[in-house]
Order: sequence, then structure tokens, then C-alpha cells
Amino acid sequence: MTLFSIEAPATIQVAGPRPLVIGIDSSLTSLGIASPDSADALRWNHDDKGHARIEWLRTEVLDRTKRADLVVIEGPSYGSKMLPGQHETAGLWWILTHELWRKGIPYAVASPHNRTIYATGSAFPAKDQPKEKRARIAKGMVHTFVVEKLGIWCEGGGKYDASDAATLAAMGMDWLGYPLVDLPQQQRRALDSVHWPTQTVAVAQ
Repeated sequence: MTLFSIEAPATIQVAGPRPLVIGIDSSLTSLGIASPDSADALRWNHDDKGHARIEWLRTEVLDRTKRADLVVIEGPSYGSKMLPGQHETAGLWWILTHELWRKGIPYAVASPHNRTIYATGSAFPAKDQPKEKRARIAKGMVHTFVVEKLGIWCEGGGKYDASDAATLAAMGMDWLGYPLVDLPQQQRRALDSVHWPTQTVAVAQ
């Protein structure tokens, strides 16, 4: 078993087997989930949007993370206005992170700004665009980074959620010393303010 010390700076290259990092962009309507090689969006297509949807998402996420050495999940956007459904969305986030904690799978929490900085170098990469278009344009820039720089296919419904998750997975790989792409410090500085796990990340050979 190879141990990845979480005390080591992200610039240190860790010798050993390639770890499995899973990125999660938690959402009730389109949950992005990705590995270093692929990305997907989980979308519930039934009328029952209560416990049945949450249970399906929980089951899917746990199945896809059961062999993960590290999970990087996007944290809440505290600057957003309280909208209908956010109470349930927060519940899903806590259910997922609690299950990871219960199963002993280390997880990190990255803010939306961390993710955008890693992909584009700026927390507000579309600030010069019309206000009503900025969020969509920024999402598109992250998507472009994932497709063109990481080489991960993200298309169809939920493509932006999938690309967000892929960026989170890439951040985790970088932090462990297995960067998927060589990035300038302007982008890698995003790693400095992620809430990384406090336990040692272990990868079985």
C-alpha cells in the first residue's frame, strides 16, 4: 500500500500507482461525476422528485466512488440567493459526504471559485461580458478546458455539470502529485484554498 501524505505540497510528485480520484458536482437535477478519464451527468427522469431521487443519486454515487482513493466534491455557493429546492439540495450534499465519511473515503471540498480558477485562471473569467451572460460563458470556458486540455468528452445534457466534475477530479489528481495537465501557477493556486482531507490518502497496489 502506498501512502499519499496530505501534508506534502501539491508540487511534489508522489511515486507509486496512479490513484483514482472522483470529482462530484452535486445537484438534484444533473449531478456531475467524473474520474481522471471520463465524465458523466446523473439525471433523474421520473416524476417522483423526493426520497426516490435522492436514494437513486446516493446509490449511484456510492457505487462509482467505492474504489476511490480521494473524492473532490464542490461545496455550496454561499453567495447565491436562497431558491426553492436548495434545502433539499443541501440535504443531498450532506448525505453524500456523510456516506463517504462513514465508508472512510477521504473527500475534499472545493468552492465553485476554486474550480473556475483551476480551469481558467480567474474566479470571474467572463467579468467583461454582459452580467446576464457571465455565468453561462464561464461554464463554457470550464467546459472548453476539460475537452481541449484534459481530453475528456463532455457533451449532451448535463455537459457543464460533467465538465465541472472533471475539473474537480483533475484538481485532486494534481494535489496528489499526478497532474493531468501542466498548468501555470495562476491556475494551480486554486489548490491552495481547497479544504483537503486531514487523514492520509492510501492507495493499495
